[in-house]
Amino acid sequence: MGETKWLTTEHPAVVFEDTQVGRLKKELWDAPMEEIERILAEYGIPSPPELAVPGTYIQTTPRRKLVENRKKNDIVIIPVGSTERHGEHSCSGHDTLQVTQIIEAVRRYTAKKGYPVNLAWPVNYGSHPFHHIGMPGNVIMPEEVTRETLIHIMLGLWNDGFRKQIIINNHGHLWVLESAIHEFLYRYQLPGIYRVMDWHRAVREFFVPCEKTGWETDFVHAAEHETSLGLLLFPEGMIEMEEAVDEEGKPFLPGGHFDTSVDPYRRPHRWSEGEGHMAIEIRATPHGSVGKPSLASAEKAKRPVAAILRYLTLVIEEILEKFPPGKLPPVEDLTLRPPEELEPYLKWPEEPGWKSAYGIPRRGMWLE
Repeated sequence: MGETKWLTTEHPAVVFEDTQVGRLKKELWDAPMEEIERILAEYGIPSPPELAVPGTYIQTTPRRKLVENRKKNDIVIIPVGSTERHGEHSCSGHDTLQVTQIIEAVRRYTAKKGYPVNLAWPVNYGSHPFHHIGMPGNVIMPEEVTRETLIHIMLGLWNDGFRKQIIINNHGHLWVLESAIHEFLYRYQLPGIYRVMDWHRAVREFFVPCEKTGWETDFVHAAEHETSLGLLLFPEGMIEMEEAVDEEGKPFLPGGHFDTSVDPYRRPHRWSEGEGHMAIEIRATPHGSVGKPSLASAEKAKRPVAAILRYLTLVIEEILEKFPPGKLPPVEDLTLRPPEELEPYLKWPEEPGWKSAYGIPRRGMWLE
């Protein structure tokens, strides 16, 4: 392994690895706002939500067109949000709408380029860390419910030929989604490409408070950052800034141990790796904002949104370049199943000799 090279910036805490990903981020970090505006316009930001627009999601695309799209691009993005209190000024669908607005923009761009990425309708109920308990507006699903829901979504999409799956998360239950991917593979051992990411952590550098970004506070729940994203991405009327209430959490122990939402400080713990060191939200921040939404503006959200749009496009293009539609990494390197057993299941759905994944025997460690 060679020595890792880094690309520095004017901010001492913001560096980018000298890779294609890092160079992309550095380019966006240095770009003038005119270029950021051009990128957003290229992706159609802002645009009205497209959850019921024909052809945007798998569930709103006629079957003939869906099959045509899959032959050009067999990647599917699975957005995961929640129903969760986001202050007095925003709505409980904030997480879901935020992630769907971003992936819809990626689909618009890839469609213009001739390889429209496929979108699945969002998961809009999720699991929660304990400190969310009791908050009016939160709909808290047990971990096993969220995990099993995602596993069965993955299986159904795999069975329909979407074997390259990118799960984009916009809520505080990442550990459940990671667990779902691994359990899916233990249970079925179906070859594919599977990723899950917190999209804001993927471009965490663009949320660091500094003069360059314009942020004044750290990324926390329903505060400056998420409210700014809502002002940029949501239809008018979903954010009421005059109702914003600034609140602060109530810690019991010294700081410096637990990081904030996008892990900007490289602290020993991620925010989700403990409980009891601070008050639950309904006691400390009963309005549902853990920070200062009053500082929000749509302008502040433009650079990080441009960054995630470009990054997701890069991910899609890299996968398709290496593995065009219908192609996967070597099957023998991805599963313990014998290739001859998998052969009929790997065919395009409904082509001669195809078998449904719902009939495949389980080969995992945790058999019922």
